[in-house]
Amino acid sequence: MYVSARSDYALRAMLAVAVAVASRGGGGSGGGELVKAASLAEVQDIPLSFLQGILLDLRRAGLLHSHRGADGGYALTRPADEITVGDVLRAVGGSLTTVRGLPAERAGYHGVAAGLTDVWLAVHGAIATVVDSTTLADLLTRNSTDHAPTTS
Repeated sequence: MYVSARSDYALRAMLAVAVAVASRGGGGSGGGELVKAASLAEVQDIPLSFLQGILLDLRRAGLLHSHRGADGGYALTRPADEITVGDVLRAVGGSLTTVRGLPAERAGYHGVAAGLTDVWLAVHGAIATVVDSTTLADLLTRNSTDHAPTTS
């Protein structure tokens, strides 16, 4: 599995939104104050123009909602304990694992290499097990036991 900058940034942005909502006493399901893209970019050291495309993908996938205007910004559509790392990775990157640019299940081999398909599918399954069982809340809980998260 290759974790792209886009995937890494998407997870960092989602975690920052979840922390901001939690620090304001919100439940993470759309209530309360919204987090501005510029604030996310600054806090997470992500180029704003790159982040805006990522936020659009996350919104289209139903993980974030947004409001325009001076008081606008982004919020999670569901509580952090209902959004998995896998949800975020698929929203911005598509398939979790690829072989030569194709989803693992579409990699086809002939002859002596035919067994590789089973290996790639097993790798895909192992990755899916980890990312689909790890929520944003899990990551925030792990972080809070190590050191307090920073928000702006």
